[in-house]
Formats: sequence, C-alpha cells, structure tokens
Amino acid sequence: EVQLQASGGGLVQAGGSLRLSCAASGFTFDDYGIGWFRQAPGKEREGVACIRNSDGNTYYADSMKGRFTISKNNAKKTVYLQMDSLKPEDTGVYYCAADFLLANFDLGSNPLYEYDYDYWGQGTQVTVSS
Repeated sequence: EVQLQASGGGLVQAGGSLRLSCAASGFTFDDYGIGWFRQAPGKEREGVACIRNSDGNTYYADSMKGRFTISKNNAKKTVYLQMDSLKPEDTGVYYCAADFLLANFDLGSNPLYEYDYDYWGQGTQVTVSS
C-alpha cells in the first residue's frame, strides 16, 4: 500500500521556521519525485517545491525561492521541506505527493503540475501568526 505521511506542521510566528517531513512507503522511492503543495483557506492548491529522488533535481515556485529548501534522505525514504522566514501568507495545509519519474524535469514542463502526481498524502497544517 502506497503511503505518504506528512508531518511537522504547527503554529509559528512570522519570521520563524518549520521543517516538514514526508515519509514514503509502498513504492520504489528512487523512481519517483516528491512535491510539496499547499492550500490556503478559500484558495486553490499551489505547488511549493519538488525534488526528483533519482538525481536530486529540485524546483521551487517563485515565491518560495530563497526561503524554502527541499531535501531528501533516500535511505529513510523521506523528503523534507525546510521553511524559513515564514510569513502569514504561508499559512495553509501542506501536502506531499509522488510523481513517477517526475519526467517534467526532462520535458521542460512545470514539475509542480499537480495533475501529474500519482499519490498524495493527508496534509499537515501550517499556521503563521503575525
């Protein structure tokens, strides 16, 4: 059974940091890329960052560059999202998802196109207070 378990969310003040984890099981980790997405209340889900597990290629949405860092531990089958300099507008439910091969890196397409992702986790709440 494929599982993606997101954790690490919480309440933090603006300017603070959080590290989210996405623990994967039930599929060959190296064959997939893992993306982080978020959904704020009343807004559509948006891509945050992704990483291809086979080669470590990363991609960030423009508004996250310089503040968020995605990384992985293949041995632990876990992907991390380090979030620094958090802002109230970063508040939302953060989801991790898995995309087989994350081929959009090679195709020149958007690696955070959510409809290409095959499996989704349950989400973890991040709340940034002002």
